[in-house]
Amino acid sequence: MTKPPMRTTIAESFSVQREAIAVPEGFRPMPMGGDFIGINGPIYLKHEKRPEGPLVQLGFRVEPRHCNPMGNCHGGMLASFSDMVLPLSIHRKSAEVGHKFLPTINLQLDYLAPAPLGCWVQGEAEVLRVTRSLVFAQGLVTADGVNAVRISGIFKIGKEFQMPGAEGG
Repeated sequence: MTKPPMRTTIAESFSVQREAIAVPEGFRPMPMGGDFIGINGPIYLKHEKRPEGPLVQLGFRVEPRHCNPMGNCHGGMLASFSDMVLPLSIHRKSAEVGHKFLPTINLQLDYLAPAPLGCWVQGEAEVLRVTRSLVFAQGLVTADGVNAVRISGIFKIGKEFQMPGAEGG
């Protein structure tokens, strides 16, 4: 009996020539699977435990493949990034939520300034309220330190899952 052919993911078959990306101190590649991040990432995480509460920041460097015809990061990429900043921050800042899947119910973005090619895009969020079934959060995305996107979202608290790169899975 012959073995079925090995499945190649879209990300594995998509060849991107990448130069070394300058990443700010303390940021490490975020171990996230899936074809979408495989093609559009990497996303970097900075997670520090502090007495006043955990610091959780995500970031990425704007590459040509992220840009619109004007040489700025495409709004769709910024929206996708924002839709990762909020729930990944919630996972690390809310003991009530822990590692439960957080499907997005509502995501609001206000684009404040462009994120030009080559800039470092960074996001940070805070948990506003956790109920039995929902989480409310807000945050800010910057581009080289300039406020670029104001974000807020509502997320449904789903089933438990193993989160790559987090303590305990």
